[in-house]
Amino acid sequence: MEQTAVKEIAITLPDGAVRRYAPGVTGMEIAQSISPGLAKAVVGIHINGEPSDLSLPIEGDAAIVLVKRESDEGLEMIRHDCAHVLAEAVQTLFPGTQVTIGPTIENGFYYDFARNEPFSTEDFAAIEAEMRKIVERGAAFEREVWDRTEAIKFFRDKGEAYKAELIENLPGTESIKIYRQGAWLDLCRGPHMPTTKHVGNAFKLMKVAGAYWRGDSNKAMLTRIYGTAWRNDKELQAYLTQLEEAEKRDHRKLGKEMALFHLQEEAQGSVFWHPNGFVIYNQLEAYIRRRLSATDYREVKTPQLLDNKLWEASGHWGKYRENMFVVPDVVPNTEEGGKVFKEEPTRFMALKPMNCPAHVQIFKQGLKSYRDLPIRMAEFGCCHRNEAHGALHGLMRVRQMTQDDAHIFCTEDQITSESVAFCDLVKAVYKDLGFEDVRVVLALRPENRAGSDETWDKAEDGLRQALTQAGLAFTEEEGEGAFYGPKVEYHLRDAIGRSWQCGTLQLDFVLPERLDASYIGEDGARHRPVMLHRAVLGTLERFIGILIENYAGKLPLWLAPVQVVVATITGSADEYAEQIYNALKAAGIRAALDVRNEKINYTVREHSLAKVPNLFVVGAREAEEQTVAIRRLGSQAQDVEPLDEALAALIAQAQPPF
Repeated sequence: MEQTAVKEIAITLPDGAVRRYAPGVTGMEIAQSISPGLAKAVVGIHINGEPSDLSLPIEGDAAIVLVKRESDEGLEMIRHDCAHVLAEAVQTLFPGTQVTIGPTIENGFYYDFARNEPFSTEDFAAIEAEMRKIVERGAAFEREVWDRTEAIKFFRDKGEAYKAELIENLPGTESIKIYRQGAWLDLCRGPHMPTTKHVGNAFKLMKVAGAYWRGDSNKAMLTRIYGTAWRNDKELQAYLTQLEEAEKRDHRKLGKEMALFHLQEEAQGSVFWHPNGFVIYNQLEAYIRRRLSATDYREVKTPQLLDNKLWEASGHWGKYRENMFVVPDVVPNTEEGGKVFKEEPTRFMALKPMNCPAHVQIFKQGLKSYRDLPIRMAEFGCCHRNEAHGALHGLMRVRQMTQDDAHIFCTEDQITSESVAFCDLVKAVYKDLGFEDVRVVLALRPENRAGSDETWDKAEDGLRQALTQAGLAFTEEEGEGAFYGPKVEYHLRDAIGRSWQCGTLQLDFVLPERLDASYIGEDGARHRPVMLHRAVLGTLERFIGILIENYAGKLPLWLAPVQVVVATITGSADEYAEQIYNALKAAGIRAALDVRNEKINYTVREHSLAKVPNLFVVGAREAEEQTVAIRRLGSQAQDVEPLDEALAALIAQAQPPF
């Protein structure tokens, strides 16, 4: 009797090549059939676009992508698996500890634990040693699917109440996946790498913090252990070095040393700018203002408080209400027959979290023609957002901020030219400010959005065309656009390799429709303008923080709060020092005079700590010869130059870039 041949399945590789295998083939077996080297390199697989374990049998035709450990996705898997290794190590060393959740985060992972006695950093050495034992053991990650009721009972019987609660709250349609690594197991959606050995030893536990279960302050406080993990020791050491350098450059520390600003409890998330800091603020604002003026922007100023009806019409009330500071608009007390009546508020006012609806109101004043477009409307708009206390971070995350905001009202035919012009402006500004490593991202439609798919198609294609015409390389990110339109994001890389998202360009067909903005077209009919929301710096507060850290406080001369200090060695040179100081001030140089009776080494050290770029030191000889001894920040050398030459050189060097 003839045996029926087993039908093979077709596996399509990323290059389009098709290989045939028996049903049930695994990703690892496919990798081994291609090459032994590939089998050693891979840690995961995508099957028809879905991430999966290499051990999962493939029963039908499929398109696959093999994930290598050295890839970015491989790094994400390393961190995911390292969190599981951490959890096993903790439960091994500290029996009775309950595990809860342990996701990956930027540069690492964390795991939340329930334990009567919180963990401390003193526990890290023992935990890391146990983690290395688990990695070396190389147990396979084995996937199992359990019955929901049995899984809940298992974890409750084991004393793992948090895991049981997680399972109870999973949708009824979701299968309960359990991953074993040797004798230890955990609830997890997966996927995982083949074994714990694939995690490697390039990991380090970083800090502990308290965290409420499910982020609810009414629930139990857990201990969160943060860790970082990398593909190899070189990457780990580079990251730790970056952290050390970042600590030295912390804008909060430098801000205090340079007397730039401070923050305090009575004004959570709002900045107290000191004279030195406000110099930087004003210089940066003036520079951007000159750039805007040269490209035909018209500056406006709009109210801080706006009625909630406007925010409802724009769509922001439903989207951002919880992040807005709202005050009731109460009708004044009235008195009738000796009785005082206090009206209940029927309206609410909100401090604006953004400027766009207010700019539409200005656009709507008076009839606009197609000949008036484009209208480029700019504002250094003060905005307020009710950020959570725990999210506030120096200048980087504040509640009161000033945006270098602008909105361009244009026709559809002008989208590309206006967008290209903005891209050119951004490139020039970032170059002037010392950032030339810039990554561009096109953020596409989010799930929760306003407007039709047709409108979004048009908006996304408009920005794609503009970026292409501007000659910019860019990547696309699904779901990261604003609720009213797609956006271009500019990510700057600073001096120590960190990335900061700053400038944005958003293409919006929705807001002009919602707020009934229109212009008269060439055909005599009313048309909706297109609205381009754009910012170069983002917010001045945050960008100043980025500048301070990028330059480690040693700002470009044109931005430095004090550009030069004139200091004396002896009292006999005080009069000469004052003459130099007056000449510098007259030339527009931000100078300070230091004629204290202090040793010169103390004076140099003090002004170096304050990051003053230049020190003009004068004594009796300099006064007699009409020279200055120049000490430049970061240099041990001292140059003696004729006063006229030194003044001319400093004035030239202190000019802003535009």
